[in-house]
Amino acid sequence: MASKSHLCLLACTLLFILLSLPSHANSSETHNQKTSPFEFLEHLKGFQNGDKVPGIQDLKKYLGRFGYLSSNNNQTTDDFDDQLASAIKTYQLNYNLKTTGILDAQTVSNMMMPRCGVPDIINGTSSMRSGKQSHPPPHHHHKGHTVAHYTFFPGKPKWPASKYHLTYAFLRGTPTAAKGPVARAFNTWAAHTQFKFSQARRNQKPDLTVSFHRRSHGDGHPFDGPGGILAHSFAPKDGRFHYDADEKWSVGVVRGAFHLETVALHEIGHLLGLGHSSVRRAIMYPTISSGETKGLNRDDIQGIKALYHA
Repeated sequence: MASKSHLCLLACTLLFILLSLPSHANSSETHNQKTSPFEFLEHLKGFQNGDKVPGIQDLKKYLGRFGYLSSNNNQTTDDFDDQLASAIKTYQLNYNLKTTGILDAQTVSNMMMPRCGVPDIINGTSSMRSGKQSHPPPHHHHKGHTVAHYTFFPGKPKWPASKYHLTYAFLRGTPTAAKGPVARAFNTWAAHTQFKFSQARRNQKPDLTVSFHRRSHGDGHPFDGPGGILAHSFAPKDGRFHYDADEKWSVGVVRGAFHLETVALHEIGHLLGLGHSSVRRAIMYPTISSGETKGLNRDDIQGIKALYHA
C-alpha cells in the first residue's frame, strides 16, 4: 500500500501539471461538448434561397464578421435572400467547396470549424482565391505556371526595409509555457524570410506584442469563449497578436487542445502582411482543428516573398 507521503507527492505533482497548462478554459467545458459559439449553424443545414428560418440572421452576422456580407446588407432578418446565397457561394469558393449557395452539410461543417478572427475578405478588396500566376523556381521541372492563393491586406501594408529586425514582447498574463512555441514560430518565419526577430529588452518598446485575452478586450474584436475564434492579429505596422485565453492550448500535440506554435505561425503571417489563403495545407488557411499541427507551405513562402520583393 502506498505511503501517505507518496500519495501526497503524487497529488502535488498532478496539481502542478494542471496549473502549468496554458489553458484558461473552464474545466466544465470541453471541446467534445456543444459549447462552440458556432454551434447555432448546425440546425441550418439544408436551407437555401427563399427559405425563412430562425437563426438565418445569426448566419448573416457570421458571414458579415468574416467579410462576406457588408454592413449595408440587412443582417437582422431571417430571410434567406439573394445576397446571402451569393455570400455563401463566395465562401464555398474560398474553401474549395461546391459552389451551390445552399447550406449543405459540408459547408455548415466547415463554417463550424475553429478559426482565426481576421476576416477572409476585408473591405471587399481581397479574397482567398486571387488566382495569381506564379513563376516556378528555376529548378522546377514542370512547364508553365502554378496558381498561388496567398493574399495581402488591402493596400498591401508591410514593414519597411529599415524594420526587418523586429522585436517582440509577451504582455502580462501570457502563460510561461506559451513563450517557447511563439519564439519557435518567429524563428521559422525568420528562416524563410529576410526578417530577424528577437525578444525586446526590458524598457524597450517592442514592435510586436503577444498576449492572452478573454471576450471583449479593448481592440473592437471581442473573443467568443471556447471554440469559435481562437486568435487574431493585425496588419503591419500595428504589431498586436492576441490569443483567446478561454481556449484549451497545448505545447505539444494534444487531443482536444489547440497547438500554440501552429496558431502563432498563422498569426505572425498576418503581422508580416499576409491575408488568408484557400490552400488547405497553407499555414494561412483560416481554420484549424484541435490537435492539428502545420508548418509553412510553399504558398505561404511565395506570398511573403511576393509582398516584400515586389
